[in-house]
Formats: sequence, C-alpha cells, structure tokens
Amino acid sequence: MHWRRNLIFALITLGLIAVIALGFRQPPSLVDLATVHTGPLQVTVQEEGKTRVIDRYVISAPVAGYTPRITQRVGDSVQRGETIVQLEPLRPTALDARSRATAEARVAAAQAAQQAAGEQARATAAEATQAEAEYQRLLELSKQNLISPNDVERARARTAAAAATERSSRFAVEVSRHEVEAARTALHYAGGETVSGARVAVTTPVAGRVLKLFQQSEGVVNAGQPLLEVGDPQRLEVAIEALSSNAVRIHPGMRVLFERWGGTPLEGRVRLIEPVGFTKISALGVEEQRVLVIADIAAPPQQWQTLGDGYRVDARFILWEGDSVLQVPASALFRRNDGWAVFIAEDGEARLRSVTPGQRSGLAVQILDGLKEGERVIIHPDETVGDGVRIAER
Repeated sequence: MHWRRNLIFALITLGLIAVIALGFRQPPSLVDLATVHTGPLQVTVQEEGKTRVIDRYVISAPVAGYTPRITQRVGDSVQRGETIVQLEPLRPTALDARSRATAEARVAAAQAAQQAAGEQARATAAEATQAEAEYQRLLELSKQNLISPNDVERARARTAAAAATERSSRFAVEVSRHEVEAARTALHYAGGETVSGARVAVTTPVAGRVLKLFQQSEGVVNAGQPLLEVGDPQRLEVAIEALSSNAVRIHPGMRVLFERWGGTPLEGRVRLIEPVGFTKISALGVEEQRVLVIADIAAPPQQWQTLGDGYRVDARFILWEGDSVLQVPASALFRRNDGWAVFIAEDGEARLRSVTPGQRSGLAVQILDGLKEGERVIIHPDETVGDGVRIAER
C-alpha cells in the first residue's frame, strides 16, 4: 500500500510540473500563410493615356472674306468635297490685287507639295507590298517550324505599320490636292477682278466627322484662319505619357492593354516611343520626366466604337509574361545577407529557406529555385517569426 501512495504522489507531482511547464511555454505565433503555386504571371507597367484621331485636318479660309454662320456642329459627319461654307467678298472691297504674286507662289508651292506627297505615297505603297510579302514568306517558314512565332508576330506588326503608313500617305495626297485647289481659288479671286457678290466655296478634302469648331458665328476671316477641324474617329491611336524610367523598358511591337475606359480591356501594340522627353508636374507637385509613347488599338473596331478623340484610358504595358510560372506573394520574401529568403510552414514550425527569385510583378514573384509547388509560405513575417518558432495559421 505504501508504494501505491508513493506512485500516486509521484504522478500528481509530474502532472503539476507538466501543467506549470505548459503555462510558461511560449504560445505559437499567429501567421498568414500562402501556397506556392504555378500559374500565369505578367510583369507590367501602367500609365495613363488619351486617345486621339490619327489623321486630322484643319480646314482654313483660302482667302480673306466674310463668312456666314457655319451650320455644322461637333460630331456631324462630312463627306469628301462637301461645301462647309461659302465665303463672301470683303465689304466693301474684294480681295486685294497685290495678293496676286503671293497667290501664284502659293499655287506653285501647293503643286510641289502635291507632287512630293504623291512620291511619298508610291514609296509607302512599295514598302507595304514588301512588308506583306515578307510576312507571307515568314508565315510559310513558321508552318515548317523553321523560325519562331515571335519572328512571324514582328513581321505581322511591321505589315500593319506599313499599311497604316500607306493609308496616311494617301490621306496626305488628298490633303495636298485640296491645298492646290485652295491656292488656285485664291489666285482666281486675286487681282481685283472679282465679280460683285461672287463667293468662294470652302470644301472638306476628306470624309470624316467634325472634331472642333474654330469659327461658328458669321464674320470677317483672314486668309489661312482656321474654321473647323475634321477627322475620322474610327482611326484612333493612344498617346501615353510614360515616366522616362519606364519608357526605356518599352519597345515598338510590345503588347499593351487599354483598361478603365468604360468597356472590356482592349489589345494594342506600341508603335513609337518618342525620343524627346518633357517635364510634367504630378498631382503631388513633383517634377517628372515623361516620354510620349504612341500605341495602336489592335482590337476589332466594333469593340471600341464608343471611344472618341481625347478619351482617357489606362495603358498596361506587358514587359514579360509566362503561362506556367512557379510563384509566391511578394510579401513572403525578405532580404537575408546578400540573397532572399522565405519562411515555410513545416509541422507547425517556421523553417527558414533561401530562394532565388526571378521576374516580379506588383503582387507576385517568380521562384527559380528553393521552393516546390504546394509548399506553404508565411506572408508578412514579423519579428516574432524565426527559424524553428512554433506557428499557427491566423
């Protein structure tokens, strides 16, 4: 009986010691965990931009005269050759005879510009034909797996750019033809031989929509004074004011997504990075060096018919992307000596693990070495977390 009492007393003593030890034991640190997974990852740069009509034309008064009230309004459609307004002779005199020499010089200059535009149009047409042939050749080579798809994509982008340049050059030919007509009109009415009451028809050289009215009410206008601006809102480009530190990472042909414009994201391609920067004051009053990046909308026109000239969009440049990338949240990584490390959760304890990061987006980091898919890492580790410390998920 004596030994039984001693055994019971010993067991009670050990239980009390265990309870006291557990009471003084450090409680587990509460942490947030994330799973290492494989998925798509994009490295992007986001900037603000505005849409603008690619080909726009300011219609000016060919001669000094008196204009009646212009009936067109912003947004109205105009056709090529449509009369915008009929300029009346100045009151009480018509055009000055001394303008004849100037008018003859304007005709000669306009004809020379028309010839130059025609030559440029032929050159761009040849370049477009060559780009299309090169694209078709590379497309055949790609089908035989002789070249990479990136080469085909770059050829397709060059073909699209050459076609756009050809369209713009044809537009320039039409504009130069209109300039010749305007110069000849000025010459016809110069010299004081104007018939009383004769009018000068101001026409539009291209089809499109009215973008801006410079002169709406009737009144006297001088030669060369802008009356209205026309363009085709279905041919838009996006001008993005990018930080110069971001612009050096952008190159022609790069993918860009246009977001937060009021519809679904639109696919686009960078066409030009202007070589000259400018200073702009941010909303916080900080001077920033920015560069204008011009991008084309590659999405079908029916997806962005509601966009117009001067609309705001957010441009997200795709600097790098991958479909199956091993990644973790960026908040899980921290500096350790000259490298990077994470804490992983293993059997209820935190274990320090050195890792090799790769590409970084805003919220995720590519892991090249040190982790496996399915492992769980601690995000936002604080000073209570260390190697071997007991943890519990919050």
